Amino acid sequence: MAYNNAAKTYGTNRIATASPAELTLMLYDGAVKFCNIAVASLEKKDFETTNTNIQKSRNIIVELNTTLDHKYAVAEDFKRMYDYIYALLVEANMNKDMEMLQRALDEIRGMRDLWKEVMAKAKVKEQK
Repeated sequence: MAYNNAAKTYGTNRIATASPAELTLMLYDGAVKFCNIAVASLEKKDFETTNTNIQKSRNIIVELNTTLDHKYAVAEDFKRMYDYIYALLVEANMNKDMEMLQRALDEIRGMRDLWKEVMAKAKVKEQK
């Protein structure tokens, strides 16, 4: 029980003290995690767990899309990608389509990896 409380406190503190860039990375990581669970569940034909985790990934994509800052031109590119990923997740969920789910997972991983690169480059610039 004490471990559970400590882990919960750590998680809460980690989120509360994270920068906006770190929060975005956490969202990407969550979307990847839930897609991975959905893939494993779909392989087992556990459609309830598949549905639950696709919805979690989809909700994260909605959150990422909603929080875009449209004063930057690149926000439109991100919006298009998020809309595409969202459509893949919906299609995958409706048809229990592994190919669509895997494509969505690959796109989310790509976005996450790109975000990590941006964060690393920004950190290097800060240190100069």
